[in-house]
Amino acid sequence: MLLAQASRALGAEERPGGGFTAWAMSQATPFLMRRAAGRVLAWVWKADPELLVVMAQVQEATSQLRAARASMPMEYDDTETFRGTYLGVGEKLAIPLPADQRTPPFATYTWDTGTHFVTVTAVCSDRERFGTVIGAVDDLARGLRIGDDVALGESPTVLRIEP
Repeated sequence: MLLAQASRALGAEERPGGGFTAWAMSQATPFLMRRAAGRVLAWVWKADPELLVVMAQVQEATSQLRAARASMPMEYDDTETFRGTYLGVGEKLAIPLPADQRTPPFATYTWDTGTHFVTVTAVCSDRERFGTVIGAVDDLARGLRIGDDVALGESPTVLRIEP
């Protein structure tokens, strides 16, 4: 789904995932995940993996990253307050109908912990079905925690990835 969206965004003819690019990404993904050292998690919609991809990441809150966030285009100023169960109050930005037809609908959730930004980004391949999956993405984002605040064995439903 991500390959198809990227092809469409670049103006190329949309091709279903496959071929050399898909193979190259499958080879690079384990390396990139090891390099991320547990700071990135990804989910897909189980019933329809081509419909929704959600990625969570933790980034150090450098002055350059803060400046980049402050310089985002005006359409990204439409955030709303979003309360996470463990991370507290953050921001949610949902763009169900981007102005550019090639851009897929997406939602971004961000929490500033002071030293890091915790970001959850959801990208949906179908504009009409975005509204049906956003509630589940909200639930996923609410349950997100930073690993340092989880005691080992606290809950069997918590996925903990050691760096």
